[in-house]
Amino acid sequence: MADAGFIRATELSALIAGANEEELEEYERRYGDDPRKQVKSSLARARRRLNKSKAEHKRVDAMYALQEELGGSGVVLGVDEVGRGAVAGPLTVAAVSLPPEPRIWGLNDSKQLTPARREVLAQQIEDVALAVGVAHIEPQEIDRVGMARALRSAMAQAIQNAGVNASAVLIDGNPVHVHDREVCVVKGDAKVACIAAASIVAKVTRDALMVGYDDLYPGYHLRECKGYASSEHIEAIRRLGLSDIHRASFCGNFVETPRLF
Repeated sequence: MADAGFIRATELSALIAGANEEELEEYERRYGDDPRKQVKSSLARARRRLNKSKAEHKRVDAMYALQEELGGSGVVLGVDEVGRGAVAGPLTVAAVSLPPEPRIWGLNDSKQLTPARREVLAQQIEDVALAVGVAHIEPQEIDRVGMARALRSAMAQAIQNAGVNASAVLIDGNPVHVHDREVCVVKGDAKVACIAAASIVAKVTRDALMVGYDDLYPGYHLRECKGYASSEHIEAIRRLGLSDIHRASFCGNFVETPRLF
């Protein structure tokens, strides 16, 4: 920490901006009564930053604590899906096992994260995960067996593909009856670390597939909508008909013509 004596407001503000908790407490003690507006503003911003960081660490710590409470200290798999409500593309499920350390700060329900943040976290998950399994159920199979059976099949495949003998399988949502050590957690992707990790891996994996499909099946806006029923996607379905990656059973309200590809 810079020493006492008079410090210009600009210099002091730069020091405060990078302060850790201990340093900020000292700056607050020394300069809390400083009349300069820039200093007061810098102290307030730094305190908000550190309070936000502490709250975020507390939130993520609670996700790891619930993971251990529900799954125990063995190998715990978190399972989540993405693409259930899409009209094109696969249903994708990921199963992820995370160690208690190192923590992955920022874990959350993938829907609460920006695409860029999901990509960063997905790489961190890949780096530290004990196991990762991914499975896809293609549109024709979803049409054939229905979503409930497709979901159970995808979850079973993802768990198997993780390649571990899990002591517990924590699944987002309601009971699926896919594993004898299954524990279901409503909104688990925002509450349990390994389920949040699975939601991120599933989302990033499926989004990448849909971006690739945009080149193979042009005109459906798949890069933007990721296979969900955006207004542009619906209009394209009505104009172009169904492709091989559309779920015909989901598109009855949009088109009655056969697949084109």
